[in-house]
Amino acid sequence: MANLIKAVRGTRDLLPPETGTWNFVESAVRDVFRVYNFQEIRTPILEDLQLFQRSVGEETDIVSKEMFAWEDRARAQSEKGQWLALRPENTAGVVRAYIEHKLWERPGLQRLYYIGPQFRRERPQKGRYRQFYQIGAEVIGPTAAGSESPAVDAELLEMLASLLERLGIQGWTLNLNSVGCANDRPVYLQALRDALKDVVHAMCADCQRRAETNPLRVLDCKVPQDQPIIEKLPRMSDYLDESCRTHFAEVQKILTAMEVPFVVDHRLVRGLDYYTRTAFEFTHGALGAQNAILGGGRYDGLSESLGGPPAPGIGFAIGEDRLVMTLQESAGVAAHPADVYIAPLGAGMNMHAAKLARELRGKGVVVVAGDESFKLKKSLETASKMGVRFALILGENEVNSGQFALKNLSTGEQASVGKTEIAGIVTPSK
Repeated sequence: MANLIKAVRGTRDLLPPETGTWNFVESAVRDVFRVYNFQEIRTPILEDLQLFQRSVGEETDIVSKEMFAWEDRARAQSEKGQWLALRPENTAGVVRAYIEHKLWERPGLQRLYYIGPQFRRERPQKGRYRQFYQIGAEVIGPTAAGSESPAVDAELLEMLASLLERLGIQGWTLNLNSVGCANDRPVYLQALRDALKDVVHAMCADCQRRAETNPLRVLDCKVPQDQPIIEKLPRMSDYLDESCRTHFAEVQKILTAMEVPFVVDHRLVRGLDYYTRTAFEFTHGALGAQNAILGGGRYDGLSESLGGPPAPGIGFAIGEDRLVMTLQESAGVAAHPADVYIAPLGAGMNMHAAKLARELRGKGVVVVAGDESFKLKKSLETASKMGVRFALILGENEVNSGQFALKNLSTGEQASVGKTEIAGIVTPSK
């Protein structure tokens, strides 16, 4: 017998009934995003490697350590191959599409959302996989369309609070910070480097490396021994210029007016180089130490760094894997079983069962049909194991009379019903 081939480490199959929860999440996402006027965009899974080097940052862990990248074979030996990457995140691809298709020529701000797989070569752990799924959205456009307004930031955050409420997730925390902009960031980074000089030797290996390549990421360290040192490092809020300070204050003011609770976290940074001004995370205790459900922020200079026009923007990404895990551990969303199991009895009954199933499905009833070769006992046992609520017995007498034996499998009650009554009885009330 040949060796069994299994899913690649860090990937997995999503199976029923768990996929019912995924469908529930994605349906709720589409409903919420629709009323905020977001429209779906679908970008390629494959992108030019330079897209992420120039946007995410060559010194970030994502680009330097976690990306799946390779040189595509050239058509001829004289040609140089193109370096490709499986997308590790989707904001860069959305902004690339915004530039490539000149979406700034469309009226107003572009409100775009996506749902799809991303790829990172990181150590698999609870809720984290090498192929993982993200739900994200971006608001981007010219300054003249209001893209820099703090009201855009606040509306996006309020939409996310509404989405979590719609999904039934309670007890979340919105952590908020400003990471500054091109005017004030260099001053802060220098202050951070100066403060780290005398203490970084006592920190973890990752912090020692980041202190040289990307000191802002030191603030995001989760190693317990490093926390007392990090607490004493300079805060970005003390180095914001007047425009960034005013912008951040206005975001907080609008959120307060909308009664969206938040906590200002002076240590909050994002792991990508393109973030500016507003940065945020929604966290939840059900996920343990790695407790972020989603995060995002502003990226006002990203379009220019990719060769496009000025187009301030803000966006976020939800780790759908971790969001589903949160739902399963805290909200208990369950998959909806079939409404009725049709049990055909006797030769020639499969044809009548198929016809009845088609009629019921046309009315929105979820139907599972058995086989005429099954004994009634086997059909009822199968229906019960599947969690189906009703079994409809279909034999020659039922076909001739138009009256069907309908059995409630949870109570054991059985009644004779007409064909036109079935849908109304077996379909759960909305």
